Amino acid sequence: MVNTLSLYKPLLQGLMKLAGVTPRAVEIEPGTVIHFWIPSETTTTNKPAVVFLHGFGCDGILTWQFQALALAKKYAVYVPDLLFFGDSITDKTERSPAFQAECMAKGLRKLRVEKCTLVGLSYGGIVGFRMAEMFPNLVDSMVITCSVMALTESITCAGLQRIGFSSWADYLIPETVEGVKKLLEVAFYKLPWIPDFVYRHILEALYFDHKKERHELLEASIVKDKDFTVPRFTQATRRQSNGALHREGRSLGGIGVPLGLQ
Repeated sequence: MVNTLSLYKPLLQGLMKLAGVTPRAVEIEPGTVIHFWIPSETTTTNKPAVVFLHGFGCDGILTWQFQALALAKKYAVYVPDLLFFGDSITDKTERSPAFQAECMAKGLRKLRVEKCTLVGLSYGGIVGFRMAEMFPNLVDSMVITCSVMALTESITCAGLQRIGFSSWADYLIPETVEGVKKLLEVAFYKLPWIPDFVYRHILEALYFDHKKERHELLEASIVKDKDFTVPRFTQATRRQSNGALHREGRSLGGIGVPLGLQ
Protein backbone atom coordinates (compact mmCIF):
# COMPACT_ATOMS: atom_id res chain seq x y z
CA MET A 1 0.00 0.00 0.00
CA VAL A 2 1.28 3.45 -0.90
CA ASN A 3 2.08 5.61 2.12
CA THR A 4 -0.78 8.08 2.60
CA LEU A 5 1.55 10.88 3.76
CA SER A 6 3.65 10.38 0.64
CA LEU A 7 0.50 10.91 -1.41
CA TYR A 8 -0.59 13.92 0.61
CA LYS A 9 2.68 15.86 0.57
CA PRO A 10 2.68 16.67 -3.18
CA LEU A 11 -0.89 17.93 -2.84
CA LEU A 12 0.08 20.09 0.13
CA GLN A 13 3.10 21.45 -1.73
CA GLY A 14 0.88 22.38 -4.66
CA LEU A 15 -1.55 24.19 -2.38
CA MET A 16 1.29 26.12 -0.76
CA LYS A 17 2.64 27.23 -4.12
CA LEU A 18 -0.84 28.40 -5.16
CA ALA A 19 -0.98 30.42 -1.93
CA GLY A 20 2.34 32.07 -2.78
CA VAL A 21 4.61 30.02 -0.51
CA THR A 22 7.52 28.20 -2.13
CA PRO A 23 10.33 25.87 -0.90
CA ARG A 24 13.92 27.05 -0.58
CA ALA A 25 17.05 25.33 0.70
CA VAL A 26 19.38 27.79 2.47
CA GLU A 27 23.01 26.84 3.09
CA ILE A 28 24.00 28.35 6.43
CA GLU A 29 27.57 27.20 6.03
CA PRO A 30 29.20 24.19 4.37
CA GLY A 31 27.54 21.09 5.81
CA THR A 32 24.49 22.89 7.26
CA VAL A 33 21.37 23.41 5.16
CA ILE A 34 18.00 24.68 6.40
CA HIS A 35 14.89 23.96 4.35
CA PHE A 36 12.35 26.80 4.37
CA TRP A 37 8.96 27.48 2.92
CA ILE A 38 9.10 31.18 2.04
CA PRO A 39 6.97 33.78 0.24
CA SER A 40 7.36 33.82 -3.51
CA GLU A 41 9.05 36.94 -4.87
CA THR A 42 5.73 38.40 -5.99
CA THR A 43 4.11 38.17 -2.54
CA THR A 44 6.67 39.65 -0.13
CA THR A 45 6.31 43.40 -0.69
CA ASN A 46 5.58 45.38 2.48
CA LYS A 47 4.18 42.40 4.38
CA PRO A 48 5.19 41.75 8.01
CA ALA A 49 7.17 38.55 8.40
CA VAL A 50 5.83 35.67 10.49
CA VAL A 51 8.09 32.69 11.25
CA PHE A 52 6.62 29.37 12.39
CA LEU A 53 8.76 26.91 14.39
CA HIS A 54 7.36 23.39 14.67
CA GLY A 55 7.46 20.91 17.54
CA PHE A 56 9.11 17.51 17.76
CA GLY A 57 6.24 15.62 16.12
CA CYS A 58 6.82 16.37 12.44
CA ASP A 59 8.30 18.88 10.01
CA GLY A 60 7.42 22.52 9.53
CA ILE A 61 4.86 22.56 6.74
CA LEU A 62 2.90 19.55 8.03
CA THR A 63 2.65 21.23 11.43
CA TRP A 64 1.73 24.71 10.20
CA GLN A 65 -0.04 24.04 6.89
CA PHE A 66 -3.40 25.56 7.88
CA GLN A 67 -1.85 28.63 9.50
CA ALA A 68 0.43 29.21 6.51
CA LEU A 69 -2.46 28.96 4.06
CA ALA A 70 -4.62 31.26 6.17
CA LEU A 71 -1.98 33.98 6.66
CA ALA A 72 -0.10 33.96 3.36
CA LYS A 73 -2.20 36.74 1.81
CA LYS A 74 -1.55 39.29 4.55
CA TYR A 75 1.83 38.18 5.88
CA ALA A 76 5.19 37.07 4.57
CA VAL A 77 5.13 33.50 5.93
CA TYR A 78 8.35 31.58 6.66
CA VAL A 79 8.17 27.94 7.74
CA PRO A 80 11.56 26.26 8.34
CA ASP A 81 12.33 22.66 9.17
CA LEU A 82 14.41 22.51 12.33
CA LEU A 83 17.64 20.56 12.05
CA PHE A 84 17.09 16.80 11.56
CA PHE A 85 13.47 17.30 10.58
CA GLY A 86 12.20 17.44 7.02
CA ASP A 87 15.09 18.38 4.75
CA SER A 88 17.22 20.36 7.22
CA ILE A 89 20.58 18.80 8.02
CA THR A 90 23.98 19.55 9.50
CA ASP A 91 27.27 17.72 9.83
CA LYS A 92 28.08 19.66 13.02
CA THR A 93 27.94 17.85 16.36
CA GLU A 94 26.16 20.66 18.23
CA ARG A 95 22.59 19.74 19.25
CA SER A 96 21.48 22.47 21.66
CA PRO A 97 18.39 24.69 21.23
CA ALA A 98 20.83 27.61 21.04
CA PHE A 99 22.45 26.06 17.96
CA GLN A 100 19.03 25.52 16.38
CA ALA A 101 18.21 29.16 17.14
CA GLU A 102 21.46 30.37 15.62
CA CYS A 103 20.89 28.37 12.42
CA MET A 104 17.29 29.62 12.09
CA ALA A 105 18.43 33.22 12.57
CA LYS A 106 21.24 32.89 10.04
CA GLY A 107 18.86 31.35 7.54
CA LEU A 108 16.37 34.18 7.96
CA ARG A 109 19.13 36.74 7.56
CA LYS A 110 20.17 35.09 4.30
CA LEU A 111 16.54 35.38 3.20
CA ARG A 112 16.74 39.12 4.04
CA VAL A 113 14.32 38.96 6.95
CA GLU A 114 15.25 41.84 9.23
CA LYS A 115 12.40 41.62 11.75
CA CYS A 116 9.71 39.04 12.42
CA THR A 117 6.99 37.79 14.69
CA LEU A 118 7.89 34.29 15.80
CA VAL A 119 5.30 31.57 16.45
CA GLY A 120 6.62 28.53 18.30
CA LEU A 121 5.03 25.23 19.28
CA SER A 122 6.53 23.06 22.00
CA TYR A 123 10.17 22.29 21.05
CA GLY A 124 9.89 25.11 18.53
CA GLY A 125 8.91 27.38 21.40
CA ILE A 126 12.08 26.48 23.30
CA VAL A 127 14.13 27.31 20.20
CA GLY A 128 12.07 30.47 19.74
CA PHE A 129 12.80 31.72 23.26
CA ARG A 130 16.51 31.30 22.57
CA MET A 131 16.16 33.17 19.29
CA ALA A 132 14.41 36.06 21.05
CA GLU A 133 17.14 36.17 23.67
CA MET A 134 20.06 35.85 21.26
CA PHE A 135 18.70 37.93 18.37
CA PRO A 136 16.41 40.64 19.83
CA ASN A 137 16.63 42.83 16.74
CA LEU A 138 15.39 39.97 14.57
CA VAL A 139 12.63 38.58 16.82
CA ASP A 140 10.35 41.55 17.38
CA SER A 141 7.52 39.64 19.11
CA MET A 142 6.45 36.10 19.90
CA VAL A 143 3.48 33.80 20.27
CA ILE A 144 4.43 30.60 22.13
CA THR A 145 2.16 27.67 22.94
CA CYS A 146 2.58 24.31 24.74
CA SER A 147 6.14 25.18 25.62
CA VAL A 148 8.54 26.40 28.27
CA MET A 149 11.52 28.75 28.26
CA ALA A 150 13.80 25.81 28.98
CA LEU A 151 13.29 22.11 29.60
CA THR A 152 14.64 21.90 33.13
CA GLU A 153 15.13 18.66 35.04
CA SER A 154 12.14 19.40 37.32
CA ILE A 155 9.84 20.14 34.38
CA THR A 156 11.06 16.96 32.70
CA CYS A 157 10.31 14.82 35.76
CA ALA A 158 6.86 16.34 36.26
CA GLY A 159 5.93 16.17 32.60
CA LEU A 160 7.03 12.58 32.07
CA GLN A 161 5.27 11.46 35.25
CA ARG A 162 2.08 13.11 34.05
CA ILE A 163 2.05 11.37 30.65
CA GLY A 164 3.49 8.05 31.86
CA PHE A 165 6.81 7.81 30.02
CA SER A 166 10.33 7.22 31.30
CA SER A 167 12.02 9.64 28.88
CA TRP A 168 11.15 12.22 26.25
CA ALA A 169 12.63 9.95 23.59
CA ASP A 170 10.26 7.12 24.54
CA TYR A 171 7.37 9.49 23.95
CA LEU A 172 8.58 11.62 21.03
CA ILE A 173 10.51 9.09 18.93
CA PRO A 174 8.09 6.15 18.69
CA GLU A 175 9.33 2.90 17.22
CA THR A 176 6.00 1.09 16.91
CA VAL A 177 2.47 1.78 15.72
CA GLU A 178 1.33 1.64 19.34
CA GLY A 179 3.93 4.28 20.20
CA VAL A 180 2.54 6.60 17.54
CA LYS A 181 -0.97 6.07 18.91
CA LYS A 182 0.12 6.97 22.44
CA LEU A 183 1.99 10.06 21.21
CA LEU A 184 -1.06 11.37 19.38
CA GLU A 185 -3.43 10.52 22.22
CA VAL A 186 -1.37 12.69 24.57
CA ALA A 187 -0.76 15.47 22.04
CA PHE A 188 -4.33 15.87 20.74
CA TYR A 189 -7.53 16.86 22.49
CA LYS A 190 -10.25 14.35 21.51
CA LEU A 191 -8.19 12.55 18.89
CA PRO A 192 -10.54 11.23 16.17
CA TRP A 193 -10.55 7.60 15.13
CA ILE A 194 -7.68 6.80 12.78
CA PRO A 195 -7.19 3.42 11.06
CA ASP A 196 -4.11 1.42 12.00
CA PHE A 197 -2.59 1.65 8.53
CA VAL A 198 -2.46 5.44 8.83
CA TYR A 199 -0.57 5.17 12.14
CA ARG A 200 1.85 2.82 10.39
CA HIS A 201 2.31 5.29 7.53
CA ILE A 202 2.97 8.10 10.02
CA LEU A 203 5.61 5.96 11.72
CA GLU A 204 7.30 5.15 8.41
CA ALA A 205 7.18 8.70 7.06
CA LEU A 206 8.10 10.71 10.14
CA TYR A 207 10.03 8.62 12.64
CA PHE A 208 12.50 6.41 10.79
CA ASP A 209 15.01 9.10 9.78
CA HIS A 210 17.64 10.73 12.02
CA LYS A 211 16.74 8.76 15.15
CA LYS A 212 20.21 9.08 16.65
CA GLU A 213 20.37 12.83 16.06
CA ARG A 214 16.89 13.39 17.48
CA HIS A 215 17.82 11.48 20.62
CA GLU A 216 20.78 13.84 20.92
CA LEU A 217 18.54 16.89 20.40
CA LEU A 218 16.35 15.80 23.32
CA GLU A 219 19.32 15.10 25.58
CA ALA A 220 20.81 18.50 24.76
CA SER A 221 17.51 20.25 25.53
CA ILE A 222 17.43 19.27 29.22
CA VAL A 223 19.16 21.70 31.57
CA LYS A 224 19.86 21.49 35.29
CA ASP A 225 17.52 23.54 37.44
CA LYS A 226 20.43 25.42 39.00
CA ASP A 227 21.74 26.40 35.56
CA PHE A 228 18.53 28.04 34.37
CA THR A 229 17.81 31.74 34.81
CA VAL A 230 14.91 33.62 33.26
CA PRO A 231 16.33 35.67 30.38
CA ARG A 232 15.69 39.38 30.09
CA PHE A 233 13.90 40.01 26.83
CA THR A 234 14.77 43.48 25.60
CA GLN A 235 11.77 43.43 23.24
CA ALA A 236 9.38 43.79 26.20
CA THR A 237 11.43 46.61 27.69
CA ARG A 238 11.53 48.37 24.33
CA ARG A 239 7.74 48.22 24.00
CA GLN A 240 7.10 49.43 27.53
CA SER A 241 9.39 52.40 27.02
CA ASN A 242 7.59 53.25 23.79
CA GLY A 243 4.17 52.81 25.37
CA ALA A 244 3.10 50.60 22.48
CA LEU A 245 2.67 46.97 23.44
CA HIS A 246 1.48 45.00 20.44
CA ARG A 247 -2.03 43.64 20.40
CA GLU A 248 -3.62 40.62 18.71
CA GLY A 249 -1.14 38.10 20.09
CA ARG A 250 1.97 39.93 18.87
CA SER A 251 3.42 40.82 22.28
CA LEU A 252 5.99 38.64 23.98
CA GLY A 253 4.34 35.83 25.87
CA GLY A 254 1.44 33.53 25.17
CA ILE A 255 3.18 30.77 27.09
CA GLY A 256 1.36 27.45 27.28
CA VAL A 257 1.35 24.87 30.03
CA PRO A 258 4.71 23.13 30.60
CA LEU A 259 3.88 19.70 29.26
CA GLY A 260 7.07 19.74 27.25
CA LEU A 261 7.76 18.76 23.69
CA GLN A 262 4.80 17.55 21.64
